[in-house]
Amino acid sequence: MSKVAIIGAGVSGLSMANYLEKNNIDYHIYERRTPNDLKGHGFILPKEGIEHLSSIINIDDLYTKGSFLKKYLHYSQSGEIISEKDLDDVFVVSRSALIEILAKGIPAEKISYETTVALNGFSNGKADITLDENTPLEADIVIASDGSRSRIRRTIFQDETMKAVLENEVVNIIENEELASQIESNFLKFHHENGGLTFGVLKLSSSKILWYCQFDISKFFINEDYTPDCIKQFMQDHFGDWNPLISSIIEGSSYENAHIWRVYELEELNPFYHENVVFIGDSAHPLIPFTSQGVTSALKDSFTLTQLLLEGNDIQETFKKYEEERKPEIEIHIKNGRALLNQFLLPLSEQPKNTLPISYK
Repeated sequence: MSKVAIIGAGVSGLSMANYLEKNNIDYHIYERRTPNDLKGHGFILPKEGIEHLSSIINIDDLYTKGSFLKKYLHYSQSGEIISEKDLDDVFVVSRSALIEILAKGIPAEKISYETTVALNGFSNGKADITLDENTPLEADIVIASDGSRSRIRRTIFQDETMKAVLENEVVNIIENEELASQIESNFLKFHHENGGLTFGVLKLSSSKILWYCQFDISKFFINEDYTPDCIKQFMQDHFGDWNPLISSIIEGSSYENAHIWRVYELEELNPFYHENVVFIGDSAHPLIPFTSQGVTSALKDSFTLTQLLLEGNDIQETFKKYEEERKPEIEIHIKNGRALLNQFLLPLSEQPKNTLPISYK
């Protein structure tokens, strides 16, 4: 079996590595960040995502780190309920917890942190890659999982157009048992009456709450300095007079690890492969947050690609089949995500009832 190099140790890269590990395929992961760079946002996992995870991790480990969400409750900014809908096996977990769980399945000698990767071109159908500017990388297959702003993808597809999405987010986790006790295991989302501003609350455990705000960047501005004080001030300015639960969460949170999510999307999807390089997860297809399908899509990419590699066919045929199988579903999520974005921008009075903030194929 071919030697595989995985570029990036986020959720998609670690998922791919776990599938390869389970199937005895030789690989090594290269990650430019440190192993403890686990700044804080979280993920929603629909049922399919949990099913795929259960084949590569001890699923009980996951269940101790997050919680199942029973209902989606949509509120006005003051707390008047607009609609509610039951959720079917939807799970929430912090990014750091999921990364730690996935990393458990990877032997330490198979991952190199603080390693920079540069793609210099192609020779005889293979990527010419150097590590830390001077060491050649020898690999038959290169799996790029280096995120939505993938450097490898942008080097190969230099004509691609990445555009800013009208929505950005602030995501954070608060550890406060008293506040968490006030919240059932539901997905709460509060919507400003004029549209383009929301606050979401998801209970991770008896003491932890994952929260986020989404804002229309044409109406709201957050200081580019990204300082914790700046983020807190932004939250106080725009959410301080909302429902008391929200103001309590804002005031009680530390902002040292708050994550500002600048959202971009590809104007048009690139091919999912080039020569011996293949893309998975956000590096192949950045999905905007409204889909809640980023992790599940990365898991399905990893599973599909592994199964095709096990067939032992020519690499180009393998990559072609991978794209043919995965691209149609991704295009559905992109379409659904854009529709949910447009709904987010609408005033509360024009919001459709009983719409879930999750894309389903």
